[in-house]
Amino acid sequence: MKLKTFTIAVALVLALFLFAQHRNPAPARPEFSRIIDLTHTAGEHTPAYETSQKLTAHVVATASKEGYFARDLQLPEHFSTHIDAPAHFAPGRWTVDQIPAERLIAPLEVIDVSAEARKNPDYELSADDIANWEKQNGQIPENAVIVLRTGWSEKWDSPKDYRNADAKGVMHFPGYSLDAAKFLVESRRALGLGIDTLSVDNGPSKDFPVHHFTAGKSVYHLENVADIWRVPATGALVLVAPAKIEGGSGAPVRILALLR
Repeated sequence: MKLKTFTIAVALVLALFLFAQHRNPAPARPEFSRIIDLTHTAGEHTPAYETSQKLTAHVVATASKEGYFARDLQLPEHFSTHIDAPAHFAPGRWTVDQIPAERLIAPLEVIDVSAEARKNPDYELSADDIANWEKQNGQIPENAVIVLRTGWSEKWDSPKDYRNADAKGVMHFPGYSLDAAKFLVESRRALGLGIDTLSVDNGPSKDFPVHHFTAGKSVYHLENVADIWRVPATGALVLVAPAKIEGGSGAPVRILALLR
């Protein structure tokens, strides 16, 4: 009887050993050399598209009195670093909570027009700029997020300089041309367009042609992107994490660039 029990125990141990040997190995964890935060901190002095737009924070509880710290916040949907949902300019398209999650992680391509923007604050990315970029970096992959680096984020600490309004109140900052936006959306299947200014349409724009076109194609925008100069032209991934606000035309967003 003891021999039979011993034999069963040995067989069980052997079976467990063989099972362990044939298990699928654990999937390798993705490795990134750096993670870069492309998000401005929203605060009391954050530049805004309209001078009346502000963030207000009211303390409702303190650690010394209630035993915890909490505030009530009020801010526009399109404030500081934020996402424009397609519904912002195209009724019936996705609101911010409806944007599919798989569209929020993508290859990140950075097009630098900061030299041109220094000469012309109203500069618009052209189709020729994209062609020249692709000659140097290869074709922009499908289902990517493209962010335009204009150098404008260097003005972030001065709301007056960042808005750059003239005597008539017209703002002047760079953006995308409609032709460039059409090429990126139709020929390169871009998921999102981003920029380090207040808007993907340049400052003097009155009818927002890029917003209207891209929203109608279910493409989102990332505006007031920070520190894009720290990201290479190609090869990074982007993680776009907006606040999931029901019915939102936009929302504050945390943007992380993942460098392999």
